[in-house]
Amino acid sequence: MNAAAFRPGASSLPSSTVEISLRCENLRDTDILSKSDPFCAVFYKGSAGQSEFVEIGRTEHINDNLNPVWQKKITLDYNFEERQMLKFSVFDSDSSGSSLEDHDFLGYVQCSLGEIVSMQSKGFSKALNDGKGATI
Repeated sequence: MNAAAFRPGASSLPSSTVEISLRCENLRDTDILSKSDPFCAVFYKGSAGQSEFVEIGRTEHINDNLNPVWQKKITLDYNFEERQMLKFSVFDSDSSGSSLEDHDFLGYVQCSLGEIVSMQSKGFSKALNDGKGATI
């Protein structure tokens, strides 16, 4: 037995790895000669004194699509005893720039990772704030 592996009285937080697949429906068309080219930026805020959301990933952008189903998955550790907040912000890609200010904002959703995990068999869906009827 490895004595360094077991420490009486010490424990780690119970957690599980979660993979999130993203899609939107009924996005606004902000382009004039074509449809929007959406992508989603994902932000995270843990409960351990973190006051600001931090970007943890982005999907690929999909050309001319108001109902995108993104292929890139977002992988996170779900800590059962911690409130982990997520923000999904959807943009219309308008340039090759990496700054979000270079793109048209289409809407956002804020929720906890626990809300998503609890709906895993049905799929989590929520209306985008500022999204004019769009959902993620």
